[in-house]
Amino acid sequence: MILKQHLLFALYSLCGILLKAAATKNKVRGSQSQFPIVQNVTVTEGGTANMTCRVEHNDNTSLQWSNPAQQTLFFGDKKALRDNRIELVRASWQELTISISEVTLQDEGLYTCSLFTMPIKTAKAYLTVLEGRIHKGVPEMPEIDGLTKPVKEGDHVTLTCITSGSKPAAEIRWFRNEKEIKGAKEVNASGKTFTVKSSVQLQVGRDDDGVAYTCRVDHVALASSPQQATEVLEVHYAPRVEITHSAVHPQEGEYLKLECVSKGNPSPDPVLWTKDGSELPDIDRMIVEGRELTIMSLNKTDNGTYRCEASNHLGTSSAEYVLYVYDPNALEQRGPDHALIGGVVAVVVFVTLCLIIVLGRYLARHKGTYLTNEAKGADDAPDADTAIINADGNHAHAEEKKEYFI
Repeated sequence: MILKQHLLFALYSLCGILLKAAATKNKVRGSQSQFPIVQNVTVTEGGTANMTCRVEHNDNTSLQWSNPAQQTLFFGDKKALRDNRIELVRASWQELTISISEVTLQDEGLYTCSLFTMPIKTAKAYLTVLEGRIHKGVPEMPEIDGLTKPVKEGDHVTLTCITSGSKPAAEIRWFRNEKEIKGAKEVNASGKTFTVKSSVQLQVGRDDDGVAYTCRVDHVALASSPQQATEVLEVHYAPRVEITHSAVHPQEGEYLKLECVSKGNPSPDPVLWTKDGSELPDIDRMIVEGRELTIMSLNKTDNGTYRCEASNHLGTSSAEYVLYVYDPNALEQRGPDHALIGGVVAVVVFVTLCLIIVLGRYLARHKGTYLTNEAKGADDAPDADTAIINADGNHAHAEEKKEYFI
């Protein structure tokens, strides 16, 4: 009986030991499965980074995030570091997610998520911060200052293009429409970057109305995509007027159209037509439509000086057209006077022939005299000129010689 009791006790003890060992093994296995899971994060400077730590199974054990300097950021849902940029996104037994806003280059590094078991288990995530534009030295979008719209013809205007944040200093080029023009450059240091200004000075003319002035920023960081700004000039100027007409020789019975071509800004509308300094005659044959004056069925009474005048707030301009109405029968009889033209041609030909004859005789005579005199004086003269001079005295010498022989 005693032996039986001992055997039962031993059996119970063995079962307890086996059950305890199984429980311990399961506990260890469960503990080993509680490893935090994290991921590396990449964010651009100035952006927001979300750091997440998760566990599959957790027996109410706290999670903690630490920065690269091993400072605790959050322990569970409790904030440990006073940094307004760091906020809690989600906190539970299986997850701890925090956010870091306005990330800087100094925030880059290895962040640690810790699970407070025995022993403590950790996982590390690397936060990569990409440099922003300001640290790359990329110039900011340029702006053009100094232009007030509209400007008046003759005004002096200085356009200034400004870009900042470049490293090295950017280049600024100016264009008038598509043609490059020269500007005056100024560079100022702003910390580690540069502010670049370039100015062009203009004396504005009417030809500048509607012209686009562009400043273009070139920089190594911009590659093949330069930045630019454009301003289109609006120039006000006084009008200029001219009159165009539809006929060279207006004839009786025909019509004549006169157009007052006026260019100005603001547009000089309407225009004013007058005849011989007075208003146009009140007749149905004269029709004014906008800038055009049309005279139907012309006659001699329409002769006179027609004036067109255009104005805007900058000035007044005018042009005149003298109208003479021709008789169609007289125009038919008129023509080139062939008799007169023939007479003129004959006179010109006669005078030309006379000049040729006189000149020819003069040259021939001069040549004969030269040859004769040269022959007469050639015996005793050392050259042709002396021979001609000596030729005048040849007759005297001949007489002397004749008497000598007698």
